[in-house]
Amino acid sequence: MQSLASPGELTVATVLADVAIVLVVGYVFGRWLRRLGQPVVIGEILAGIALGPSLLGLLPGNPTAVIFPAEARPYLSAISQVGLLLFMFLVGWEFDRRVLARRKTMTVSVSLCSIALSFALGVGLAALIYDDHAVVAGKKVPFVAFALFLGAAMSITAFPVLARILKDRRLVNTEVGSLALASAAIDDVLAWCILALVAAIATARDGVDLVQIAALSAAYIAVMIAVVRPLLAAFVRRVALLNRPAFLVVFIAAGVFLSSYATTWVGIHAIFGAFIFGLIMPREPVEQLGRQIREPFEHIGMVLLPVFFIVTGLSVDIASLTFANYLELGAIILVAVAGKTIGAATPALALGLPAREARTLGILMNTRGLTELIVLNVGVSLGVLDSQMFTMMVIMALVTTAMAGPLLPKPTWPSSTDDTGPAPAGRERELAHAAGKPA
Repeated sequence: MQSLASPGELTVATVLADVAIVLVVGYVFGRWLRRLGQPVVIGEILAGIALGPSLLGLLPGNPTAVIFPAEARPYLSAISQVGLLLFMFLVGWEFDRRVLARRKTMTVSVSLCSIALSFALGVGLAALIYDDHAVVAGKKVPFVAFALFLGAAMSITAFPVLARILKDRRLVNTEVGSLALASAAIDDVLAWCILALVAAIATARDGVDLVQIAALSAAYIAVMIAVVRPLLAAFVRRVALLNRPAFLVVFIAAGVFLSSYATTWVGIHAIFGAFIFGLIMPREPVEQLGRQIREPFEHIGMVLLPVFFIVTGLSVDIASLTFANYLELGAIILVAVAGKTIGAATPALALGLPAREARTLGILMNTRGLTELIVLNVGVSLGVLDSQMFTMMVIMALVTTAMAGPLLPKPTWPSSTDDTGPAPAGRERELAHAAGKPA
């Protein structure tokens, strides 16, 4: 029976039905993986891949194209961007320099060594596989952009997923847990800086454009720090103490989206605007802002982020990989694991961390999860990654994140699937709690 709705109305209705499917399938997969001792984000990513051409699309009639038709996908992508930008705001907001206070020398050494080795190996791998992935959508990708992007992608540690793993394993208040959190925070900030450079290079048509993007980016950052930050601090503290959460949520969300618009206009990706707005967002008063900002944004993320996973999954096509691609995939995973585990464990051992804890640190720093997916989607939007490279990198993100569960030491007391039991305290508890919900 043919629908009597207009094509536009039918497309909107299809998008709504797709969101419903995303929420249910993502929840089922997430809880299933949670019971297997994996982060919920692994299940949600797998749900996206299962609904895409890698599994559902292989069935007769291509159900993926029926359920997620081409005309509905731009709407789904827009919805996913809302959840993604609010999540990136939270990532920036949760970055706390106080986590760097303890054992600064070891923290900085672990972070710099892990990111340097990962980046160097990523650039080296890029040199080997560039010729096979140099053309994306008919346009040749500059080697510099491809190499820098691969180096940045290898350097990522998923700070939110890491915080959740530390909570589940009762490692948040341990020395290795604190060291991993602090090192991951530095890693991700440096990796975002590299990624911003990649975005500028990929967007610029020539040297003049690159200089313009750099100048506008510097001006944007200066305005955010010198003008927006003090005004935002005074305004937010006053409104938070007046207990007007609805107004505060609307104001902060508007600020996130406007900042994202600004970075897009400048020539770098929207996620950087959301992330930087989070960095300049005041942290005090902690209790009021946690209740009035963090919790509402986390709840929005729980609904909208699964849409991001599905949109990502629709671009993952495992069936398209060739034998040569699987060899490349093996090299990608090897480089990713070696760069992070060796790069983190070696300086920790040299500075006196026991061998068992250094090994645990290396495993923790190797988790990539949702943060890697964000990076990879940026690569696709910039035209740096082709579909096969994107698929291989998504698989790498899944494998490196899933490795942590079996390899980490068991918690000293039983962990339950509903997160009951003793919980981390203080600021670290907030980090783990905030990271656990959206990711």
